[in-house]
Amino acid sequence: SCLHLSLSLSLSLSLSLSLSLSLSLSLSLFFFVSSFPVRPHSAHLDACRGRLMSFVDCGRGSGLRFESGDPADFRIGEDGTVYAARALHLSESTGQSLEIRVKDVESKEVWHTRVNFALPNTPKQVPEIVFPWRSVVVGGDGSVSRVKRDWVIPPINVPENSRGQFPEELVKIRSDRDKSNTLRYSVTGPGADQTPTGLFIIDPITGQLSVTKPLDREQISNFHLRAHAVDINGNQMENPIDIVINVIDMNDNRPEFSHQIWNGTVDEGAKPGTFVMTVTAQDKDDPNTANGMLRYKILSQSPESPSTNMFTINNKTGKIITVAAGLDREKVSQYTLIIQATDMEGNPTYGLSNTATAIIRLLDVNDNAPEFTRDTFYGEVPENRVNVIVANLTVTDKDKPGTPAWNAVYRITSGDPTGRFSIPTDPTTNEGLVTVVKPIDYEMSRSYMLTVVAENEIPLAGGIHRTRQSTATISIRIIDVNESPNFDPNPKQVKLDEGLPTGSLLTTFIAHDPDRHMQQTIRYSKLFDPANWLEIDPNNGRISTIALLDRESPYVRNNLYNATFMASDNGVPPASGTGTLQIYLLDINDNAPRVFPQETEMCELPEPNGINITAVDGDLNPNAGPFAFELANKPSDIRRNWTLTRLSGDYVQLSLRTGSLQSGIYEVPIIITDSGNLPMANTSYLRVKVCQCDLHGDCVDMERIMAAGLGTGAIIAILICIIILLVLVLMFVMWMKRRDKERQAKQLLIDPEDDVRDNILKYDEEGGGEEDQDYDLSQLQQPDTLEHDLVKPVGIRRLDERPMHPEPSYPLRSAAPHPGDIGDFIHEGLKAADTDPTAPPYDSLLVFDYEGSGSTAGSLSSLHSSSSGGDQDYDYLNDWGPRFRKLADMYGGNDD
Repeated sequence: SCLHLSLSLSLSLSLSLSLSLSLSLSLSLFFFVSSFPVRPHSAHLDACRGRLMSFVDCGRGSGLRFESGDPADFRIGEDGTVYAARALHLSESTGQSLEIRVKDVESKEVWHTRVNFALPNTPKQVPEIVFPWRSVVVGGDGSVSRVKRDWVIPPINVPENSRGQFPEELVKIRSDRDKSNTLRYSVTGPGADQTPTGLFIIDPITGQLSVTKPLDREQISNFHLRAHAVDINGNQMENPIDIVINVIDMNDNRPEFSHQIWNGTVDEGAKPGTFVMTVTAQDKDDPNTANGMLRYKILSQSPESPSTNMFTINNKTGKIITVAAGLDREKVSQYTLIIQATDMEGNPTYGLSNTATAIIRLLDVNDNAPEFTRDTFYGEVPENRVNVIVANLTVTDKDKPGTPAWNAVYRITSGDPTGRFSIPTDPTTNEGLVTVVKPIDYEMSRSYMLTVVAENEIPLAGGIHRTRQSTATISIRIIDVNESPNFDPNPKQVKLDEGLPTGSLLTTFIAHDPDRHMQQTIRYSKLFDPANWLEIDPNNGRISTIALLDRESPYVRNNLYNATFMASDNGVPPASGTGTLQIYLLDINDNAPRVFPQETEMCELPEPNGINITAVDGDLNPNAGPFAFELANKPSDIRRNWTLTRLSGDYVQLSLRTGSLQSGIYEVPIIITDSGNLPMANTSYLRVKVCQCDLHGDCVDMERIMAAGLGTGAIIAILICIIILLVLVLMFVMWMKRRDKERQAKQLLIDPEDDVRDNILKYDEEGGGEEDQDYDLSQLQQPDTLEHDLVKPVGIRRLDERPMHPEPSYPLRSAAPHPGDIGDFIHEGLKAADTDPTAPPYDSLLVFDYEGSGSTAGSLSSLHSSSSGGDQDYDYLNDWGPRFRKLADMYGGNDD
């Protein structure tokens, strides 16, 4: 359906003569909408392509030129008609605007205006489909009852390439039974639960059917869905209804030529109206609408000699024909045409176009007929050979080589009524290759005499006739060869009962020798017998059994057993042929039934209890089911503990007869008898495991739970994980130790917080003086009474400073009863100090870096206290910063 919207637009034109004109325009917009609008909060309408509005020129004539500010969406014709260039999507909230520019060609005046498009606030309602009912009179008493009646729902039209907010509502499905029942709705079919899935969804509660994404008509033009209504228990409440969704075509595809470059030919001197070629283009849009209706035209011709219009094209079919005389290959050998295909029936304003190139070559006329070099050609061929060249036919042609006027075509006019020969042409030499295409039997015909005519691919030009030399004769001789014997029929089918006794004659499989004149002897042999059931008499082909035929054998497929036999003659060289014997085996009652399944579980309590069992029989009906089931009489406790209840002809239920049965495994013998003629019975044992059950009736196998444990593979995996974890921990520890050593080595060399070079350092005594030797022995003998030094706050310690805290803690010993213990204590402390990586090297030599040459002092030894330094200027030391302030004060000459 289309909505008609009328707007009033005022256009003021300011002229150079200070004249103001008011132009009232009537704007008519046509919008295409689906049969079922989308939700109001996301309404979008697709504008139909076509005329939207027109402008009045106010008597200015054809001197006005209209330009669209949005040529992608709108086009303006020369008469001022505005068209929608493509499918437009207008929002109810924002709408769309278009700026139009008008120019007077003579006065060069330009006017501008803007057209705003908006949609009216019309309420959108989603149509509702109710499952149909009707009332009819049934019964003899005239009572009225309601009977459901199916009806065809009108198709739902959905435009392709919709930009609407998704999911977009289409239709609501409802059953009138929803008042008394809680219903659930669903849809099935392609696009819902079948490929492509998810295009259409339905709210199971409200029945709202929606589309989830834009549709493409070129992929799927329509969808057939079925709507269902069930109650909460899944019971069908309504008959399914069919819903057809048609995807409406939009002009969103340009015409596409089958080939971008077309090649055609035409004879020189062709008369006007001569067909040249046909160009075709396809449009993926709907061919039944203007979107897919194409029109062709020639845009240009090159060269334009002798006329600019040497060719014309049928605008509907694309056929190109000559329209003027004067085609001369010696002057112009080729023409190039630019062909345009436009949809919308060729409308240049809003139709989509595409172009292709047509190259037309002028051919030389065929004014010379081909002629054979000889009157008679000879050849020979063995019988039953195909695709064999018998003879080569040579011709001469004075036309231009490689052209259709020179290429020869050979045609057999007589001597081959059954079509056993063909004569293709060698494209290089133009020779005719006489070839056998059907087998030839020497016994049927020993020679052939063919009459052949040579022609060209194109007929001779007007007034030119074929000469006598264009016809020749071919004599072909057939050579006799030894042919293979043939079985007839092949394959041969026979029907037999299985279980035939050994030595039974099945059939006679005879082969015939095509070489009737040779009087050869045929012998038979077995080539393929997978079950080794058969043998064949080598002289007369009689086939008999050497084993029992069993229909249930794995070598039998669909009751058919295939065996292959070979027949050989005594010709030179010998020839052989094969034949297949298909034996259709009829079933007999030769298999006893057996219980199925053979193992099962059952609770030790009678309730809940009961196991359904059946029987399997290798035979077919009627030699199989229905079966008779019976518990065996022995042992005596079988019938006392168990009972069988017949469910159907093939199933019975085994259950406990007693109040309870001890857990364990029991072998229950069951006698099963089939229904064959001469029934077969069999005692089959059912292995029943009686076990304790939980509240839900499921077996609880305590022994299996107790025996449960980790397998060997799981244990190995756990051990491997533990080993990998230990290796990672060890590597991490080694890495930490290495990092600590590197950090300690760096701290011994450089302390970034306090560079020793800018301080006056106090060095401890390095010799063994009084301070090292004068100590109180009582303190060494009573180490528990030692007072701890104050610990220096945490920070970076200078390398020339003795540690303030005991680092590391040396071993403490209790009061020694003998002075010799004091020596041991000192040696242990000394050893700990020597191995302490954090202890600074107080007694080691200090190494200073080389600072380069050019120093005034020359060396560190020259910096002694007796030097006056009066000839040196140390003012530059003040520019070195605060770190060298002490050094600047020492040499600056200040009293401080």
